[in-house]
Amino acid sequence: MIPVAPISQQIWDMKYRFKGPDGTAIDQAIPDTWTRIATALAAAEQQPEQWISAFNEALQDFKFLPAGRIVAGAGTARKVTLFNCFVMGTVPDDMAGIFDHLKEAALTMQQGGGIGYDFSTLRPRGARVKGVGADASGPLSFMDVWDAMCRTIMSAGHRRGAMMATLRCDHPDVEAFIEAKLVPGRLRMFNLSVLVTDAFMAAVKDNSPWELKFGGTAYKTVQARDLWEKIMRATFAYAEPGVIFIDRINRRNNLHYCETIAATNPCGEQPLPPYGACLLGSINLAQLVTDPFEANAALDMAALDRLTRTAIRMMDNTIDVSKFPLEAQAHEARAKRRIGLGVTGLADALIMVGTRYGSPKAVELTEGWMKALQRAAYLASTELAAEKGAFPLFDRDAYLAGESIRELDEDVRAAIAKHGIRNALLTSIAP
Repeated sequence: MIPVAPISQQIWDMKYRFKGPDGTAIDQAIPDTWTRIATALAAAEQQPEQWISAFNEALQDFKFLPAGRIVAGAGTARKVTLFNCFVMGTVPDDMAGIFDHLKEAALTMQQGGGIGYDFSTLRPRGARVKGVGADASGPLSFMDVWDAMCRTIMSAGHRRGAMMATLRCDHPDVEAFIEAKLVPGRLRMFNLSVLVTDAFMAAVKDNSPWELKFGGTAYKTVQARDLWEKIMRATFAYAEPGVIFIDRINRRNNLHYCETIAATNPCGEQPLPPYGACLLGSINLAQLVTDPFEANAALDMAALDRLTRTAIRMMDNTIDVSKFPLEAQAHEARAKRRIGLGVTGLADALIMVGTRYGSPKAVELTEGWMKALQRAAYLASTELAAEKGAFPLFDRDAYLAGESIRELDEDVRAAIAKHGIRNALLTSIAP
């Protein structure tokens, strides 16, 4: 057992330690938390006792780190979700529908989920609202409502709600969206990102005019390069908005054949469809280095392969044992079984093998490590498919035709063709 730093003990006690309603500690030490998680995730197996030990071993010494919602909620019997990431449903352009979606957002954050929304579906400020003789207030005014709601909700544990708002680059209110955070205190519960299309980037390159439009009506024409410059200056000045290359995301999505993405979770690592949900976990690369700081220091690739395969099984089981704030989220998660396995400890691992972070050698090593993790993850998911079945929306021909899938090794694609795959998407790098 590696020694645990005092700050780690403090964070564990504050955010992740299981305590009773009166504050009495149920997890007496960090290994108790690992046992709680391992036992909860093994419950999805036909023979749970067979897997508790393997799952516990993966968690020991922080080798595999499930995301915070899993650590805080698994095995507690609390009404919380084990998923970190959600994108909510498409917001309709009418008052009743808008506030129905506000309620869904509140319920999701109450159970500990961060959420993303695309507000491009709302008509721009000043557009006529038929039947009531008034002008629309625009998407930013409703984002203010979401922001106020979020400030009042404490998510599970000690984690305030977090949100992502996206707006298309051709929406008439995109300039106001870009400048929204110039106003002190406005939209502080949101991260903001502009949905940038291939057509817009081509217009930026050619310095062409760019129409801002909604519902087939053009409201304004700007120079594409001027709009891009406005985004870049805002990002330089106060770090927002970000940009999301939405056409590339949809083109490279493994599920290109059955979903369209228009938003991400709050931190941006999970592009998700309406009601999409994704859970996260990280392989701790620093714990897999043999002979650290010695001349022969190296990442144990066999250990990486074994740990990745165990982690994939644990995360797949999480889908089955988790609660969901909304039935639509549960349906979406179970139909596609997407997970997001990534890494932590990369910089430490590079230091341990005598390589400077960011150097050409570090890039080469990182590419090799990540390729090995990706390969192990996909193969593990095909083995799970052979054992438990592919995800329900798996379409062999359509899935194998995906741009990202075509880049996998031939034997991995052959395994998918033979067995199917348990999890539609498997890897993700959290910020």
